[in-house]
Amino acid sequence: MTERYSALALARHALTGAPWERAWRAAEPRKSYDVVIIGGGGHGLATAYYLAKNHGITNVAVIEKSYIGSGNVGRNTTLIRSNYQMPGNTQFFEHSLQLWEGLSHELNYNAMVSQRGQIVLAHSPSQLDVVARKGNTMLLNGIDSELLDRGDVMRLLPYLDYSKDCRFPIYGGIIQRRAGTVRHDAVAWGYARAASNLGVDIIENCEVTGFVRDGERITGVETTKGRVLAGRTGIAVAGHTSAVAAMAGLRLPVESHILQAFVTEPIKPFVHHVISFGAELFYISQSDKGGLVFGGHIDGFNTYTQRGQLPKIQTVAECAVALIPGISRLRLLRHWGGIQDMTPDGSPFIGRTPLRDLYLNGGWCYQGFKATPASGWCFAHTIAHEDEHPLVRHMRLDRFERGNGLDEYGLGLWTYRQ
Repeated sequence: MTERYSALALARHALTGAPWERAWRAAEPRKSYDVVIIGGGGHGLATAYYLAKNHGITNVAVIEKSYIGSGNVGRNTTLIRSNYQMPGNTQFFEHSLQLWEGLSHELNYNAMVSQRGQIVLAHSPSQLDVVARKGNTMLLNGIDSELLDRGDVMRLLPYLDYSKDCRFPIYGGIIQRRAGTVRHDAVAWGYARAASNLGVDIIENCEVTGFVRDGERITGVETTKGRVLAGRTGIAVAGHTSAVAAMAGLRLPVESHILQAFVTEPIKPFVHHVISFGAELFYISQSDKGGLVFGGHIDGFNTYTQRGQLPKIQTVAECAVALIPGISRLRLLRHWGGIQDMTPDGSPFIGRTPLRDLYLNGGWCYQGFKATPASGWCFAHTIAHEDEHPLVRHMRLDRFERGNGLDEYGLGLWTYRQ
């Protein structure tokens, strides 16, 4: 351990009040860069880091309209997993999970990766068949997966409602033991520090207001801190993808919705896994502080607000109590909302756009946080080589024109509705 992070250093700062060294440089925009990344969330920061580390492109700026961690990277429920079923998605999210497993070492920053395992419950015989098929898909792709019967679930999760009068009977489930959670703000800070150390400029409180064009080519961006020219420009702005792309004249098949998350008062640890409720798009885990962290569906209307709505609070609370009656008297400590890019098929876009030197990373729906490392890895490759990485060629923007959508969202809903 270096002196900077030693016990002696901690004591010295505590006793003297000496200021801590900044984790990343407070950069101001230069006139031009080889690459400009719009968006200082997890995907944008990871892209900048892998551009520098994997491809030697260090003349890079990440432009963030607010502060690092202010968007969806700090407004989610921190889940990571690779239990996907569609060809292409399976391999992509497994690559992401493998990157998560080594991320703290890679960044020399504790991202608090906790591989506590995720269990997806089945509430009917047909649901059990569906999760078994998903498990077989995972095993065929070299991904860990185990089918659980009712007795297995009861041993792992004894606190669920197994009574004969329960609202949703439990027939079994599937577990991915390598899945789990990660500390979301540590991910943003870790990537920001690592990218900055490699020479990337991270420019906060700088909003992009337009694009600089030369015919059908994007040559830079207009910002609240002036014009910044760029050899190549990438968009990675989560729920504002359609709004930013519209400034370049692109109309995307993307809607923005709010996705709420909730946390209770802290209690003694007892939820030792991530649990997904097969009767609804509901999930729950327990944080290191003891609070139960959970969430459900998006709110069913378009919005750019980050405020929660009361009807969703009721629906999600009903799911929580139906699954774990013992938590019914817990107090809800707080809740928050992230803005989701929702696409027609529930899968994202990574790749080139019709405008030369403009690249797009967006449309992540419910999948954005868990995709962070692989998204940055593949987006950096795409920008550096002007061609989509093999892992994301199925996520190209023109897939609807080609008639081959990736309805992972539909598969997921079908699983839950059986």
